[in-house]
Amino acid sequence: MRKIIFPLAAVLTALIASGCTGPEQKLGRGLSNTMELVRWGEMRQSVEQNSVLESPGYGYYGAIHGFDRSLQRAGLGIYETVTFPIPSYAPICTKSFAPDPVGPESYKPGLYSDALFDTDTYTGFSGGDVAPLVPGSRFKIFDN
Repeated sequence: MRKIIFPLAAVLTALIASGCTGPEQKLGRGLSNTMELVRWGEMRQSVEQNSVLESPGYGYYGAIHGFDRSLQRAGLGIYETVTFPIPSYAPICTKSFAPDPVGPESYKPGLYSDALFDTDTYTGFSGGDVAPLVPGSRFKIFDN
């Protein structure tokens, strides 16, 4: 127990002395980059660039290069996640990688198509079936 108290006190002191913004940004960046193994944004970007632009390789170059960069970004994310309480909160490897995760140029993320984000026509207030198999469950609000 005594062996754990000193390192925890040192980490807590480092967090308090440095403020929350630096460690918070480093941890967020690290977690985002670690999720590269789920997202595969580097791979999709590399395959798209290989198909559109002139590249030094042929065939599977985009997939292999993208897989390699995805693993590198995930490793960078794991490193930043593990070392987030330690000072030096600036992004590392900025020559090779953008600090934030990337995706293909053709993909522009937006809001989900969900009742939370859509207009009232998708929320069920404009009419429809509540339980289509139950007789009498059909309702309409805007009947003329």
